[in-house]
Amino acid sequence: MTGTPQVVVHRDKELMAQAAAARLITKIVDAQAARGSASVVLTGGRNGNGLLAALAASPARDAVDWARLDLWWGDERFLPAGDPDRNEVQARAALLDQVPVDPARVHPMPASDGPWGNDAEAAAEGYVAELATARDVLNHDTVPRFDVLLLGVGPDTHVASLFPEHPALHERERPVVAVHGAPKPPPTRISLTLPAIRTAREVWLLAAGEDKAEAARIALSGPGELQAPAAGAYGHSRTLWLLDRAAASALPPQLYPPATA
Repeated sequence: MTGTPQVVVHRDKELMAQAAAARLITKIVDAQAARGSASVVLTGGRNGNGLLAALAASPARDAVDWARLDLWWGDERFLPAGDPDRNEVQARAALLDQVPVDPARVHPMPASDGPWGNDAEAAAEGYVAELATARDVLNHDTVPRFDVLLLGVGPDTHVASLFPEHPALHERERPVVAVHGAPKPPPTRISLTLPAIRTAREVWLLAAGEDKAEAARIALSGPGELQAPAAGAYGHSRTLWLLDRAAASALPPQLYPPATA
């Protein structure tokens, strides 16, 4: 892990979403200026979708060259294509249908009625293969070097579809796994693993609301990643926790400066 996680606390979830969207626009524009393109991993849930909706509403969104942006997902509910509970479907409604993305550079995780049918393991391997097509061969990476990887934090400290004490947390070789028996529906999912998450240049963890306060406190107090998966999610260069005041309410004050907006 590179450095200590940086914690930024905003007044409420709306301001958090707007500020996170502004940060993401800047990061994408900077990456495109430096390397010609940018690569971002999206997350679902109310905070991930709130960020995307705020980005769609931002006048600054046109600063992004949407045709030079690769979009991936950190996890997906293994449901049929078009199911409203799929993270991909929610992301398209919140943002992607409103901006000129290149369809070839949008990389949703497979659906349960896709090429691999209802075989979640085969679908996970299919996503491994798709990630490999965009990896940096010179650095022997198995996944692309994502510029920003977004993660929502669950009340139980789960990130992506990596739940406390679940077998997927032990995976060290494969970048994508099938998850069975998830404690929240649907039980079958596909998820990036912690080693894949940690290849990202920056990992941003989003949490808003009182129901996330204990999760943020636990994850930032230094527990093991098997007990608190969010504690094992960090970036190669930077780890950023973006919280509203309710989600930060249980944190010790030394974790973030009192003047944080």
